[in-house]
Amino acid sequence: MKITDLQPRLIWECFDEITRIPRPTFHLEKMKEFLVNWADRHGIPCQVDAVGNVMMSKPATPGHEDAPAIILQGHQDMVAEKRGDKVHDFLTDPITTIVDGDWVHADGTTLGADNGMGCAAAMAVLLDDSLVHGPIQALFTVDEEQGLTGANGLQPGFVTGDILLNLDSEEHGQLVIGCAGGKITVARLPYDKEAAPDGMTWFGLHLDHFKGGHSGMEIGLGRGNANQQMARFIWTEMQKGELALAEIDGGGLANAIPRECRAVVGVESARAAEFAEDVKRFSDMIHAEFMLAEGPDFVFEAKEVEKPVEVVASLTASRLMAALFACPNGVQGMSRAVEGLVETSDNLASVKMPEPGIIEVTVHQRSSVDSRRDEIADRVKALFTMIGAEVRFEDPYVGWAPNPDSKVLKVAEESFEQLFGYRPRVEALHAGLECGLFLEKMPGLDMISFGPTLKDIHSPGEKANIPSVADFWKLLTDILRRLA
Repeated sequence: MKITDLQPRLIWECFDEITRIPRPTFHLEKMKEFLVNWADRHGIPCQVDAVGNVMMSKPATPGHEDAPAIILQGHQDMVAEKRGDKVHDFLTDPITTIVDGDWVHADGTTLGADNGMGCAAAMAVLLDDSLVHGPIQALFTVDEEQGLTGANGLQPGFVTGDILLNLDSEEHGQLVIGCAGGKITVARLPYDKEAAPDGMTWFGLHLDHFKGGHSGMEIGLGRGNANQQMARFIWTEMQKGELALAEIDGGGLANAIPRECRAVVGVESARAAEFAEDVKRFSDMIHAEFMLAEGPDFVFEAKEVEKPVEVVASLTASRLMAALFACPNGVQGMSRAVEGLVETSDNLASVKMPEPGIIEVTVHQRSSVDSRRDEIADRVKALFTMIGAEVRFEDPYVGWAPNPDSKVLKVAEESFEQLFGYRPRVEALHAGLECGLFLEKMPGLDMISFGPTLKDIHSPGEKANIPSVADFWKLLTDILRRLA
């Protein structure tokens, strides 16, 4: 079965078109062109602003011209993550979708339902002339996943609605009225090179198949961080004897929990057999620690490799491993205002060697309290500054303070209960949405966020629940009818 055979057909057909367009964050030229051409093909008025946001409009259903104008908002970009064994170029290749029971997933890559499904829903509203609604503006923003370029660059007057429906949440049954703010901390550590020492046996270490996932939504699930666990093992081995570090490469995007980390290390040949046993013991230990959060499928292994030419200077290597091991990671505090909500977190997202003589570490902070976000960022800066790194902050964004008295929330609650027979959960998220930035630019804007059920977003396991997409469409169109 193809996704274009699924119901409601219109939203799945729009999503199918989106999956064919390469659209990783910061590479949205093809997506912007697709949206403009799509609007032209269907005779829909369309504008593009200076940063690449696309806005399409549709007049009210006749007789409902005086209803409040509604902004339907989603983001154009997707998180580009794939399995280590998957050959896929996110800059050129379409996403291959697979229907599997009640779920749709991709073939070894992220699906892009975050937020392709929200964009598809807005496009379907623009196409469906059977719906009843007030004036519609569909806003497709750029680079939400990193930098929030579109929301930050939105100019006054580009959209003028009274109510914004953010279509970027991932659980049917949930109406979102608030979210965390965030910041990215990048540490660049210069290092000297040394000739790889003689008398050593060299191993390629590989930690892979952690579940990973969204560094906000899944950070409270206790999943393993491949970068920190690799640093934990190497630092521990450094306490036992001489260990040389030639390479390290772990993680990827700032907003994804790292699933994989690789390193090349050398140990004194006299203790090579002991080192191999330590690898097995460490693997058994972390399997016991993370079994409930990760399941049994992740691997930590070592294979002998050829001697490298050069290694990281020993003092820098030991300091780096100590800092990575000590770096704040995971949940840093729970909310006292909202029961069960993570307030503050940190994600040791990536460790890279992007150019000769430089190791770059990226850490992503989130918090519903801006001062706590900044405190964790400063702690990370203090830690890496102590080992000689240059540290900078990138892409700070504000949170979205909940408004329990929202008028559109009341409409959505009533709609949900009448459609599905139970009350939705009204919650704030430990994730970054663009709503806080919209509120800064358009004070008084009334907003909620909702969407279908998506699982394991920001990872190759991302999947969309088919029945929930139908319910999402029912809820969206009924809210529009009620607001009209």
